[in-house]
Amino acid sequence: MAERSTAAVDVADNSGDEPLTAKADAATTDGTAQTQDEEGAGPKDAESGRDGSAAVPASPDLHSGHKLARRYRLEECVTRLDGFSSWRAVDEKLRRAVGVHLLPADHPRARSVLAAARSSALLGDPRFVQVLDAVEEDDLVYVVHEWLPDATELTALLAAGPMEAHDAYQLVSQISQAMAAAHREGLAHLCLTPGAVLRSSTGQYRIRGLAVNAALRGITADQPLRTDTEAIGALLYAALTRRWPYESDAYGLSGLPKDLGLIPPDQVRAGVHRGLSELAMRALANDGATASRQEQPCTTPDELAKAVAAMPRILPPEPAFTAPPEYQRTTYQQGTYGRPSARPSSATQPVIAVPPPPLQSRTGKALKWAVSALLIAALGLGSWQLAETVLDRGNDSGEPTPTQTTDDGGDDNNAVAPSKPLEVVGAQDYDPLGADGSEKPATIKNVYDGDKGSYWSTDGYYSADFGRLKEGVGVVLDLGEVQQVGTVDVSFLGGTTSVELRATEDSSVPRMPGGFTKIAHGSGTKVSLKPDKQVKARYLLVWLTKLPLSDDGNYRGKISDIKVTS
Repeated sequence: MAERSTAAVDVADNSGDEPLTAKADAATTDGTAQTQDEEGAGPKDAESGRDGSAAVPASPDLHSGHKLARRYRLEECVTRLDGFSSWRAVDEKLRRAVGVHLLPADHPRARSVLAAARSSALLGDPRFVQVLDAVEEDDLVYVVHEWLPDATELTALLAAGPMEAHDAYQLVSQISQAMAAAHREGLAHLCLTPGAVLRSSTGQYRIRGLAVNAALRGITADQPLRTDTEAIGALLYAALTRRWPYESDAYGLSGLPKDLGLIPPDQVRAGVHRGLSELAMRALANDGATASRQEQPCTTPDELAKAVAAMPRILPPEPAFTAPPEYQRTTYQQGTYGRPSARPSSATQPVIAVPPPPLQSRTGKALKWAVSALLIAALGLGSWQLAETVLDRGNDSGEPTPTQTTDDGGDDNNAVAPSKPLEVVGAQDYDPLGADGSEKPATIKNVYDGDKGSYWSTDGYYSADFGRLKEGVGVVLDLGEVQQVGTVDVSFLGGTTSVELRATEDSSVPRMPGGFTKIAHGSGTKVSLKPDKQVKARYLLVWLTKLPLSDDGNYRGKISDIKVTS
């Protein structure tokens, strides 16, 4: 039986004098434990990687409403631990929510936190929660990062139960690829716990606290590649079983039974996918072997990502459709409307005299005659007016009828300038949420070359919503300069496609779709996207949000032509 890995303990025991496994239920929105160091700072365990400083300055005594750099307004403290605090704040300049880590400038880890934050910001990978600012100011060091209110922590997802095989497959695939990219740039996480992994509403997984969370706690590791790999294995194990793969309870999950050691997930819970179970063991176990197959261990995130890619793809479960309720015929359709029921009655029904139809009485007959007379009079009046019109035309002298005009001195301020075609000077594929950040760039010129027979297409996906991997892909059009945009006509091939039109006046293409302003949307094969009000833009983003089914069985978007007019 494989022994428990020391590096995995580093991931679990990282939140203070007590192991984080004992404090996991206090995890908060910044991926750290919301606890107070009640017993005071003492020498740290060398195995946990803490810096072991004897005295840590108290966290800054700030309050809600305090502003940093006259821009970031603190709203709510979500963590106060080890001399630093974490806050939910508002960026008043950009009017958006952000997260802020604060610690005194004389804190023993202040320099390392600044260095880690600046290194993480340079990565610029959308799979990580981005560091927006790292500043030392007024005896304070603070790090500003993205705040994702629509994302859900993995801790909360696991509280609802184990994941389906497809969801667990997406988790380990996306997280291992992201961490492999980070390690290629020399960055490690070392605190990769369920609280540090978020899933957006589109199914995209985001990792927060890259390098920064470890720096805040003074965590280091002799083998960072192995540490992060075992952490990913622990996440996969928890996703498959809803159990933490060690004896101690952690993050709201129960640990494994004592004295059993590390057993495969498919022995913990019935119905676990066999391939994913073995993959978790290859990442977790020190010798990287399972009882059934002697596979090589995965000691780096890159090796783990390649092992995931070598597995047969796990498709999402078929959606369950509920049968519609049985169709009920109305009494009118059954031919019983206005008739007595054919069902025999046990009681004698009284005989009711049926009145004659309303227009059969003397009053009704008089009413019919009156209506007929009015109709005849109306027909006669209409015929007379028609004849008079014809006679007037015959007597017309042929001179043109003057048209009433309004003279405002020759200036018409309300006149709408005629629309004209706008030249597209360049285009590029736009896939900031994808694993490689690219979407068929070789054929991008086909969208504005004027040839409707050529086209640009997206990659193939397993569902219309991009396999729940991201919220969309698109094409960015460069108009050369800021111009008035009236209508953008987009021609699609292959079926009905949903699309949004977004715009920006910036001199460069925004890094994320949120940097554009949404101005129109529609769906179909020929979509005319027209803003509700006047819009000026340098760059236009044609953002595909729902794809049609292609002939090859995958879902693809195909754009054959885009025309822009003012």
